[in-house]
Amino acid sequence: MDTAIVLSLVKERLGIRSNVRDTYLSAIVQGVVKELEDEKGIVLQAADASHLMFCVDYASWRYQSRDSTGAMPRHLQFRLHNLIIHSCGSTP
Repeated sequence: MDTAIVLSLVKERLGIRSNVRDTYLSAIVQGVVKELEDEKGIVLQAADASHLMFCVDYASWRYQSRDSTGAMPRHLQFRLHNLIIHSCGSTP
């Protein structure tokens, strides 16, 4: 997954135009991609728009909820579960 594209889309989604938060946002994006690949076992496909947009939405939620103790929103949970199911089903 191209983290530069994910970072760019996260900034667009959040309405951030400057580069001031790029270091922090980039760390979140890299953490999300690593978590999905290493911990969740999802093989992210750069050409798959649903994978790209899930990374964007997940990283955006992580950034926006950094000070809250609430659980992941249901729509992200459902999408994550579907990605895990599809990823496990596609391995030989």
